[in-house]
Amino acid sequence: MSADSRLLGKVQGMEIGLSLGLKSDEGGLKLSLSECGCHVEDITIELEGGASWFYQGMVNAFKDQIGSSVESTIAKKLTEGVSDLDSFLQSLPKEIPVDDNADLNVTFTSDPILRNSSITFEIDGLFTKGETNQVLKSFFKKSVSLVICPGNSKMLGISVDEAVFNSAAALYYNADFVQWVVDKIPEQSLLNTARWRFIIPQLYKKYPNQDMNLNISLSSPPLVKISEQYVGANVNADLVINVLDANQVIPVACISLMIRGSGALRVMGNNLGGSVSLEDFSMSLKWSNIGNLHLHLLQPIVWTVIQTVFVPYANDHLEKGFPLPIMHGFTLQNAEIICSESEITVCSDVAYLDSSQQPQWL
Repeated sequence: MSADSRLLGKVQGMEIGLSLGLKSDEGGLKLSLSECGCHVEDITIELEGGASWFYQGMVNAFKDQIGSSVESTIAKKLTEGVSDLDSFLQSLPKEIPVDDNADLNVTFTSDPILRNSSITFEIDGLFTKGETNQVLKSFFKKSVSLVICPGNSKMLGISVDEAVFNSAAALYYNADFVQWVVDKIPEQSLLNTARWRFIIPQLYKKYPNQDMNLNISLSSPPLVKISEQYVGANVNADLVINVLDANQVIPVACISLMIRGSGALRVMGNNLGGSVSLEDFSMSLKWSNIGNLHLHLLQPIVWTVIQTVFVPYANDHLEKGFPLPIMHGFTLQNAEIICSESEITVCSDVAYLDSSQQPQWL
């Protein structure tokens, strides 16, 4: 064929059909190809210029074979593409690290639910120990909701059951990360027995002008409750009053606290975080080495400790949040949070990040 010859090809009536299966497989996703086909109704190849009159006859003679070759090549490429996509799905992580002590279990627990314009996945979502990958306890989770974001106004909806929050609370409680000693507060004079001489006279009489500290520890995992109008938590804690005498720490009394707080949630990047504020609390005397205590006189001091120590400490951790299960390379945009009975839903658009912007742990 001469250099100035041209080849013109035209395909008419091409149909491509795929039949795919997508299901959960050992905590991951398995994509399978059931059927794949390509049909070309007609293919026209014309040669122009040069010796095209000589080659055109041979091209016409092999037109059917050329059409079959096009069909098989397209089908082969589709099969390879499905295989590559299956490999990608198989490589999705089954855990997302939260910190040095905890991971988020993101294994798939059921087959995806396919609908006309969306697909729904259900993942485990509970917190596990980072070293052992052990789920601390079983939490009841209701079946995944078929309608996540109202009106399908967002590209992505993530429903988070309150069991996820309670699994995190149980993990950190069992790992002893919810105990601390209070030896510095904004009103430092409260940590001296002289300030308590009218509140607990027997304490000041036995330990006059002695410095003190307060040992606060949770007595059970916090319990998170979510409703349409409210996100809150109930926290049970023990407050031990210690007197510092020379090199000794002397426990003198223990007060049981039941603290009720309300929460506010927000999305920061791909993390779900929040904050808590104190609503109220109640007290009871657990034990005492200095006689009976008038708890109503202690209430202002305990309120101050909770507001200035306990709440800021909790918010420092809550503000960091935990990662939502977002596919590698994407980030949430214009996210909204919707509360319903026992769960919250994050409805958001998504955007793709280039490699320089992507977090390293994804």
